[in-house]
Amino acid sequence: MNVEHYDLIVLGSGSAARDGAGKAAREHGARVALIEHWLWGGSCPNVACRPTKAYVVAAELMHDVRHHARERGIDLPEPSVRLAQTRKWKDSLRRDQRSWVQTLNDGGYGVVPGTASFVDARTVQVGDQQLSGERILVATGSRTAVPSIPGVEEIEWIDHVSALELDDVPESLLIVGAGPVGLEFAQIFARFGSQVTIVNSGPQIAARADTEAAGELQAALEEEGIEVVLNSGVDSFARSSNGIAASVGGRTVDVSHVLLASGRLPNVEELEPDRIGLEVGRGGITVDDRQRTNVDGVWAAGDVATGPMLTPIAQYQARIAVEDMFASSSSRRADYSALPTAIFTDPELGGVGLTEGEAAEQGYDIGVVKHPLPYVTRAQYTGAKHGLYKIVFDRATRRVLGVHVVSRAASDIVGSITPALKLGLTVDDLAFMHHVYPSYSEGLKAAAEQALVPNN
Repeated sequence: MNVEHYDLIVLGSGSAARDGAGKAAREHGARVALIEHWLWGGSCPNVACRPTKAYVVAAELMHDVRHHARERGIDLPEPSVRLAQTRKWKDSLRRDQRSWVQTLNDGGYGVVPGTASFVDARTVQVGDQQLSGERILVATGSRTAVPSIPGVEEIEWIDHVSALELDDVPESLLIVGAGPVGLEFAQIFARFGSQVTIVNSGPQIAARADTEAAGELQAALEEEGIEVVLNSGVDSFARSSNGIAASVGGRTVDVSHVLLASGRLPNVEELEPDRIGLEVGRGGITVDDRQRTNVDGVWAAGDVATGPMLTPIAQYQARIAVEDMFASSSSRRADYSALPTAIFTDPELGGVGLTEGEAAEQGYDIGVVKHPLPYVTRAQYTGAKHGLYKIVFDRATRRVLGVHVVSRAASDIVGSITPALKLGLTVDDLAFMHHVYPSYSEGLKAAAEQALVPNN
């Protein structure tokens, strides 16, 4: 069998794969092959982050027209959504598969369609073809985890991929899971007209967020008519005359659709990792802080590897991996101590650094200052009732440990402040900074000013 040789073989074509391949080719002159078995370009631009945010934008526009147009003197009819047209607009924003392949070919990569599996630590099999490489980067992403709920195999559930392909708004929707995906789709479809119920086994929505911030977002969602059921899973599913009957906490919830959003599974099985002794844990392929696996010459990045499952993290990890592969003097290590995150609901929930609970667990003598979103002038234009700005800091050094914002533009606020947090920003720095008025960001300064008061 003829075996084609490369300097780097990349398994996948998503955010981690493309960033890693690009860096290897541009900066190190590497000959790179990209192998993809599903969607060229990966999940984010095709079926995840970008198309979902298109629906977020459409739902927010619909909400604002419905609730604010008349009071502002704008005479418009009651809005309704034609989901098939929204879907068509969403699809127009993404590149088609032929274009992705052309772009990658133009980049000089070996573009190989098919499912890869390991032959050995330097060779992969794709159909009848074998490719060998001095280095292999595994970036095969993740997929929706299907919970082991009795009856789940008997219903036609949807997930973040198939939800974006619906032509009609669900009459009623049960969402299993209250993480970013579940919360964003809950509000999207509630604003489009669905009756939405969220079921979450944990004690709060957005489990990794600051508890108080998560509570503010929950209040905002409930204000819009979304039912949130916490500390309860779905006991079983069954088909019913109306669609689907879900047993939740001792009662039956009848819905037309069920959306699964309770977790992700790394795509590792088809790689046949046992063939090379590749260590795989519950969170994916085990990697160190240079993205090295336990197998020499094999690195992993993105959702398939242990670590945060976020698009910019996938890119970040891939760049670290490639530097480790080709630059022997590289000292870069993965560091998530100042990692901004956001849930793109309305209001958004953004956070960076430690939550109040995490800071307390780590033994800090913490100070906490807050400012309510409704007191911010910019928020008053949209009648915001729920939201906050929260700063967690170390009393001894005054250093900011975490910032948590529930507001429109929260993602921009926490993203912009991340470098300062990394460099040792103090709460006094925030209190004395200049700010733009009227803006959502001024709430952060207002919160910080409270730390100047004795005993704060």
